[in-house]
Amino acid sequence: MSLDSTPKAIAGPANFVDERIGAGNFLKRNLRKVFPDHWSFLLGEIALYSFVILLLTGTFLTFFFKPSMGEVVYNGSYEPLVGVRMSEAYASSLNISFDIRGGLLIRQIHHWAALLFVAGMMVHMLRVFFTGAYRKPRELNWIIGVLLLTLALLEGLTGYSLPDDLLSGAGLRITEGVAMSIPLVGTYITFFLFGGEYPGHDVISRFYSIHILLIPGILLALISAHLILMWVQKHTQMPGKGRTEQNVVGAPFYPSFMAKSGAYFLFTFGVLALLGTFAQINPIWLFGPYTPADISAGSQPDFYMGFLEGALRLMPAWEINFLGHTLALSVLIPALVPMGIIMTGLALYPFAEQWITGDRSEHHVADRPRNNPHRTSIGLAAIAFYGILWLLGANDWISAKFHISLYTTTVVGRWAIFIGPAIAYFVTYRICIGLQRGDQEVLHHGVESGVIKRLPNGEYIEVHVPPAEDIAAHVLGKKRIPAIEAAPDGEGIPPKGARGPLGRLRARLSQTYSADTDAISLDGHHDGADGHHADGHHAVNGAAPHAGVGAGADKESTRSIGH
Repeated sequence: MSLDSTPKAIAGPANFVDERIGAGNFLKRNLRKVFPDHWSFLLGEIALYSFVILLLTGTFLTFFFKPSMGEVVYNGSYEPLVGVRMSEAYASSLNISFDIRGGLLIRQIHHWAALLFVAGMMVHMLRVFFTGAYRKPRELNWIIGVLLLTLALLEGLTGYSLPDDLLSGAGLRITEGVAMSIPLVGTYITFFLFGGEYPGHDVISRFYSIHILLIPGILLALISAHLILMWVQKHTQMPGKGRTEQNVVGAPFYPSFMAKSGAYFLFTFGVLALLGTFAQINPIWLFGPYTPADISAGSQPDFYMGFLEGALRLMPAWEINFLGHTLALSVLIPALVPMGIIMTGLALYPFAEQWITGDRSEHHVADRPRNNPHRTSIGLAAIAFYGILWLLGANDWISAKFHISLYTTTVVGRWAIFIGPAIAYFVTYRICIGLQRGDQEVLHHGVESGVIKRLPNGEYIEVHVPPAEDIAAHVLGKKRIPAIEAAPDGEGIPPKGARGPLGRLRARLSQTYSADTDAISLDGHHDGADGHHADGHHAVNGAAPHAGVGAGADKESTRSIGH
């Protein structure tokens, strides 16, 4: 079906709407909007569909949950806790789990959906980062994404605390300690949240309002803005045949993308329903009600808070006492610095890259991660930083299961948090360079055909053929990484942007960031070579491989494999 023609399923409703509110052309145009067809573009949909499921299951739970810390005596269906004094919040959570039909299933789907929501956003942001899809004109949408991830973490923290069980109470105790460690305003924040001295009587009701009203409302507004901007600015696409900065190659929103998205939503819901049915999560009845005098061993937060837990465990017991006031650095630094590094770094990176490269052009074709080694290496270094903190959040489990001293795991973690990201950066950079050279080899030498020839002198050779046209177009999508002009003019005066200490730093960063672009070129030459391969055979496309992929290129190349 041509995109120029309007399907009857669209034309009828569009005419109905147009005759009443004059929006027919809008519907016809937007229902035929083209979306690129690549599996990685569906990663963000996981987060979107999880959010929808969170809203539906959360609405069900609000009918039965009582956000009160008033004390009651439990008299429900769970026999081991009958007669135990507990808060109304914990009692109602037990009631949902054991006495409300389908309550435990909905509660577990809600919890799994929360985990998938955060995980989906993380994976989606990694895809956007590594492909450079945050560049102009999408910087604002990237900022919205960072805000969404930050709010999702806060939403998870408030929801995780609502059941008022012993495990969530331990998390609340850490939250209180972090709030108290903030200079000047820490005491006021703590009293506002808890309604007095810890644990107070108001924290559950206040977290409940934040969890079901404030943060979801902001999330809904930001998600709507995110989708609107994505729709208006059009979606990025991976490099390939016929794909340029001026077009979008893919399938129309109706019926292709709608059918695909509908099926993907059902698949996401099915996976969450299976997890809620067969994979137990957060069994609050095993933990018991929270009391400040009790503590549980081996307690762990949800995965997205694991890196903050790890930071708290690794931090030395530092504090500053001045004029009768104590600044608890052992709590303040791990609570704020890792989060600040990650979130602030994410928010500023598009503008830092733009400043370093001087690139002000619009980008609608995404990069392959290997084609920008420094960006990819920075991303993997950040993942290593996060991953080490997350792993060390379970240093007690590591110590117990592997029979390693807890002190040893802590000391190793303190070193690893600095060494690990550096190693990740170096290894990732070398891998990206190696993959680029592999692409270069594919274009210049061809791909293995599986055909072996024997020459008259007895030597066996393997026949190589040019890569398929779509593969070649995908590889040739590599673009030069821009760099600012730093060379001085004829009078030895450097350009305006490269003057002064900051300008010289910018020029050096710019040259480093773009250095590999010319070192590994796809325009027909190898690293310092003259069009020949190191093994002595000619490039598959003769003197101009870049232009020769396809018609007019040599039909095959050969490589010796011995006698």
